[in-house]
Amino acid sequence: MSKFEFPPSIRSRPVYGTLEERPGKHHLMIADAEGAEAIMDVATPELMAKTHIIFIPRGTDFAGKLRGLNPAQFYEGPTYQASVQRIRRVLQDAHMGLQVYLTGTEGLMGQAQNEAMQAGIPHTAIQTEHRGSTARRMQCVHCKGITEDVETDPFVCAHCGLNLFVRDHYSRRLAAYQGVCIDAEDPGNVPAPKGIYE
Repeated sequence: MSKFEFPPSIRSRPVYGTLEERPGKHHLMIADAEGAEAIMDVATPELMAKTHIIFIPRGTDFAGKLRGLNPAQFYEGPTYQASVQRIRRVLQDAHMGLQVYLTGTEGLMGQAQNEAMQAGIPHTAIQTEHRGSTARRMQCVHCKGITEDVETDPFVCAHCGLNLFVRDHYSRRLAAYQGVCIDAEDPGNVPAPKGIYE
């Protein structure tokens, strides 16, 4: 199952909807992994004729199905980092009224939304739909390092080695949740890790 119902949380935590076609001459759809399913759910021949799809498979086999939708342009990138220059170029060359659709993991949506906002598109005008992994992109508030795909709480910072508590506080600027040292006052007193949504 690729859809997940996130529990209620604090105000800074992103809330995701369901993609729906919006009127416009140009459409940009950015997805990773199971996010392809959300694109397939909203796709129509008329919409695809005006759509540029940027897809990062992350080990899935949806690329062929997305190509089969006959989008105006299709790009398959190995990672988000490898695709970000193309995303920036598409946003730089965009015309007024570009419709932006982001779907897949929170890490992809947050980073792509950040790029779109830097290009002048307000975050309220960008559609998002979560599909797939619930792993988080986390920033250590102590060393400022980013750890991708965090699935357990607490977790060990990949940069400084601190044991970090997974907070729901989200930074839109960094496209990451914040992790805080869990044993600062009592070193070594770290609870057993469990899944973030257990």
